[in-house]
Amino acid sequence: MEPISFFSLENQHRSIHQELIEVFNRALRKNRFILGDELEAFEREFAQYCGTGYAVGVSSGTEALHLALRACGVGKGDQVITVPNSYIATALSISYVGATPVFVDIHKDSYNIDCDALEEIIKKGKIRPKAIIPVHLYGNMADMSRIVEIGKKYAVKIIEDACQAHGAGYKGKKAGSFGHAGCFSFYPTKNLGCLGDGGIVTTDDVYIYRELQLLRNYGQEKKYYHEIKGFNSRLDEIQAAILRVKLKWLDHWNRLRREKAKRYNALIGEIEQIERPSENPYGEHIYHAYVIRVKNRDRLREYLKERRISTMIHYPVPIHMQKAYKDLGYSKGSFKVTEKCASEILSLPLYPEIPFHHIERVCESIHSFIQKTS
Repeated sequence: MEPISFFSLENQHRSIHQELIEVFNRALRKNRFILGDELEAFEREFAQYCGTGYAVGVSSGTEALHLALRACGVGKGDQVITVPNSYIATALSISYVGATPVFVDIHKDSYNIDCDALEEIIKKGKIRPKAIIPVHLYGNMADMSRIVEIGKKYAVKIIEDACQAHGAGYKGKKAGSFGHAGCFSFYPTKNLGCLGDGGIVTTDDVYIYRELQLLRNYGQEKKYYHEIKGFNSRLDEIQAAILRVKLKWLDHWNRLRREKAKRYNALIGEIEQIERPSENPYGEHIYHAYVIRVKNRDRLREYLKERRISTMIHYPVPIHMQKAYKDLGYSKGSFKVTEKCASEILSLPLYPEIPFHHIERVCESIHSFIQKTS
């Protein structure tokens, strides 16, 4: 039985192999590997793609969040609201600046921040956040109109965690163009990924833009003259050159992801025990992950594994239940929707080039499991 991989870059890289070799050789010929022409060009192109005035390349998505918080003036003693069902990097970035993560539960359908709960926690007055980090989870955008409205109402900075949302849409605009800053990861498995770690911050605010340029490069604008205490957090030239090639293909790859997700929806739609991903009417989901919910998730996952079908769980332990954050005082039951979802979610194989017959076999196996366990 042919194994079905959860993710693969083999066919994608084969299709653009020659372009990748050419840009790699171009970077070698230029003999400049940090803060050169390739990065400047990619920053312009990515900002234009997202519809923002500026973009600043950094070393990872985590660093994008970390430096965006610093550039927005978030620091020691501040509170930052986010969700507990993200990758831990979202919370870590808050900790890095000395601030405290404050979690708000999620909407059961979108898996994104519950805007009613968000406004309620601020309105009560016990929490005075300096910033809100909505996470566009799995490539599905949070309700940014409502979040921006809340931010303005309570004078709170909005920093989008768009690390899984490259090219995702909301009311005609793209992820990363709504908040004071938008943060992206270019980890290889992302919809737009480099060949290592990388990240970028988008913004329309010239002050944030200039602050980010200093923060990522030791706090210096001119070599050896340091205006602030900065970091070594730069996106290198080779990765930027590779990302320039891939950016041209991003919309095409996202369309393929949506086509594959549509096929999953059609085949899984007949199974009442399975809850499919929801797509908000105001946005365009770009399916960084195709995530279903099922009550006996672990048994289904083992059943698929026996049939050589790889799956993943994003994420099995919510951040508020991680040992690293036990000092925050949360416990099991603190965020009931998040915890219920964490016990039921399962990510199925999905990437632009996945063959349709693989999707069909996955769904046939799910059908078979449901029949055996019903």
